[in-house]
Amino acid sequence: MKGIILAGGSGSRLQPITNSISKQLVPVYDKPMVYYPLATLMQAGVREILVISAPSALPLFTELLGDGRRLGLELSYLPQEEPRGIAEALVLGERHLGGAPAALALGDNVFHGSTLQEHLWAGRERLDGCVLFGSPVSDPHRYGIAEVDGSGNLLSLEEKPPAPKSDLAVTGLYLYDGNASEVARNVRPSPRGELEITDVNAAYLEEKRSSIITLPPGISWADTGTPESLLSTSQYVYSLEKQERTRVACIEEIALRMGFIDSGACYNLGAEMQHSAYGQYVMNFAELWDDS
Repeated sequence: MKGIILAGGSGSRLQPITNSISKQLVPVYDKPMVYYPLATLMQAGVREILVISAPSALPLFTELLGDGRRLGLELSYLPQEEPRGIAEALVLGERHLGGAPAALALGDNVFHGSTLQEHLWAGRERLDGCVLFGSPVSDPHRYGIAEVDGSGNLLSLEEKPPAPKSDLAVTGLYLYDGNASEVARNVRPSPRGELEITDVNAAYLEEKRSSIITLPPGISWADTGTPESLLSTSQYVYSLEKQERTRVACIEEIALRMGFIDSGACYNLGAEMQHSAYGQYVMNFAELWDDS
């Protein structure tokens, strides 16, 4: 499986914060926003990842993440000239995917929870067409909404419905088979001129090859695309890290846990940031890993 992080969009809901910087480079408490979807893909075992963003932002992402080798990853980059919908990421990333199954993560979505990795791998094992991840929300008219039956089977999908059939929002993480790019290419632009990811998912559902995993209460999900959600998610990360003395979406720690790098490489990555609390955490974790 190969991954795509869509870090595009104008970030208009976060202006003026995003007037001079990509939304996905804005910090969510103690790390850039893009660390969070990257961490999610890493926990799913994905190591070959394409970052798609505006041409002006790509040099900044490259400076931040490099080619990924130090984390045991293979990172590449591709420009999206204009935001034309989430599904366009599958079209732009067709060469990167090369017919392999795909994990598409939105650059402003944050997932966290002790059983997150378990659910990600369950999605990979279940994959036969398309696997979505759902989370209940209090304002379903703002999201793509999934209707499920009593057994959790996916019945319908609707984008920002005026009369939602459920409160189960489709989150910004999608797993697809090797045909995803072709399916996305055949989607017609919506009235707003975009390739809607809901239409891609609906195409799989029509073939009865789309399913959804409802994330349990222990797994939190946030779309950090507004000032309010950016603040509340930052506060959540701060409180959790302070209470549990851990780091959410620490990509160096995840790389070590997943076996992508060894403890020495992890320690060295932390040592490069040793004057920050984050760097000290990475160094300490690497030392404890060696002792365990």
